[in-house]
Amino acid sequence: MSDRLAILLQYLLPKQALTSLAGRAANARWGGLTTAVIRRFIRRYGVNMAEAANPDPAAYPTFNEFFTRALRPGARPLAVADLLCPVDGAISQFGRIERDQIFQAKGHHFSTTALVGGDATLAARYEDGHFANVYLSPKDYHRIHMPCAGRLLRMIHVPGDLFSVNPVTARGVPGLFARNERVVCEFERPDGERFVMVLVGATIVGSMATVWHGVVNPPRPGQVREWRYEDQRIELAQGAEMGRFLLGSTVVMLFPKGPLKFNPAWLPAGPVRLGEVMAD
Repeated sequence: MSDRLAILLQYLLPKQALTSLAGRAANARWGGLTTAVIRRFIRRYGVNMAEAANPDPAAYPTFNEFFTRALRPGARPLAVADLLCPVDGAISQFGRIERDQIFQAKGHHFSTTALVGGDATLAARYEDGHFANVYLSPKDYHRIHMPCAGRLLRMIHVPGDLFSVNPVTARGVPGLFARNERVVCEFERPDGERFVMVLVGATIVGSMATVWHGVVNPPRPGQVREWRYEDQRIELAQGAEMGRFLLGSTVVMLFPKGPLKFNPAWLPAGPVRLGEVMAD
């Protein structure tokens, strides 16, 4: 199938309905059928179950519990660095934010204001800063961890489309990460600097969850929802779990202007693993 046809089909498909159906199926307890689906998924995508805390496919009563499986202790040692990669995946893009524009793919950019749900004041903190987009494929570990220590300030759920977020779609759909449904989390580091982690939804991503809130979506009320946490002390250490995708997607990170040096080994489309050096 050509890239153009694949993109056209995504515009035509009932993505919300498919996503809702997939979410219900992924949470269903179908006994042996669930185990058979999990085993087929493992073979199809080459999932390394030796890294899982429980490597037995039959131990997971639902597909979502398998998909969000924990890693065995020591499977992802944490490097010593200012910023660590928060997920397993592949680098979509990374680099400097040009004023308020983030590079998506050849010919496509999107604004920080659009990404965070229209809050121009929040977006302004990251003008001329840095960004990194990491794509999680079906075979990857799907829990999301902290790139550095941080205190939670706010969370914003932004309604939107549910296009796939694979590389083909990133090249073909303008403003992809700022038009898909997403959960925006702003943190404050111990040194007072702030950063943002955006969990981007996609086709058949049943929901996204955070450790402090639980499942954020559904519900999908069709309007921006916001939670404030400045009066609470929700603090997460570097490397601690902060959330998870129930079926896979992309994480976009924003950092303010400053002398950030990304890992020189990082390359667009290159594989990365949780706990590796992201930047110093």
